[in-house]
Amino acid sequence: MPRLHVCGDAAYRLARFTLPAIPGCSHTNQEFLLTHRPRKRFGQNFLHDPAIIDAIIDTVDASPATTVVEIGPGLGALTLPLLETGCDLHIIELDRDLVMRWESQQEKFPHLTVHQGDALKFDFDHLAPDHTLHLVGNLPYNISTPLLFHFLRFSQRFEVLHVMLQKEVAERICAPPGSKTYGRLSVMLAVHFASELLFEIPPHAFTPAPKVTSAFLRLQPRQAGTHGIIDANVFATLVRQAFSQRRKTLGKSLRGLLDRTDFEMCDIDPCLRPEALPVDAFVQLANRLTQKPDTCH
Repeated sequence: MPRLHVCGDAAYRLARFTLPAIPGCSHTNQEFLLTHRPRKRFGQNFLHDPAIIDAIIDTVDASPATTVVEIGPGLGALTLPLLETGCDLHIIELDRDLVMRWESQQEKFPHLTVHQGDALKFDFDHLAPDHTLHLVGNLPYNISTPLLFHFLRFSQRFEVLHVMLQKEVAERICAPPGSKTYGRLSVMLAVHFASELLFEIPPHAFTPAPKVTSAFLRLQPRQAGTHGIIDANVFATLVRQAFSQRRKTLGKSLRGLLDRTDFEMCDIDPCLRPEALPVDAFVQLANRLTQKPDTCH
């Protein structure tokens, strides 16, 4: 995993894009952003490290042909350098004070669209429907996992997702079968995305500093139907039940859904625990369950 150092480009980006030097912003708005206090109820931890900002912008690699949606722009550490790329940028912000200030800048940034609302309830199907979306964001720690599950519903709308979240969550997403961190989140995201943990982000890169290390993660959507799942709802139900009691074997945790004959038909040992099972094996079991005559779809 690469270590990041402040280089010339990063120092330039710090001077030009992070507070207090915000291009195009009035003195009043700059003063507001400088004095805006992070709000715990919104999970606000504002990124400020110039080397990490530089690395993220270079990784996202936006251009005038790109439609980017940013979750939680905050004070603009990523927003402003993204705007310089010429991309069409949609920002989703829940904090009304920040929304008001970003809306006041839309005349200066014609490629900026501000959406006030909760990202957990946001309908990405209605956002730039003629374009696939590049999602980027510093996901609030308190809702990062629910947000990831929300993104699953719209996986085919995204070209790629680049997100910051707790290192522990990123490791769970990327965990292989058989590891202690492999679980429901690993399986559900693996069906829809190829994941890659790109680099770690230390607590001091944020204000206020969180108590845990963060990570920057790439999620690359897979083509629809890659794993051959017949019924996505049945698959989700089976995976959730399998991992609801991790210490139990599959035969016990899935009792009531599948019997010994079902496991035999799939050539899967019911004495295995769920963390031992690869994604394709979960697909086999879910498809078997879907095809049973008494399964409710």
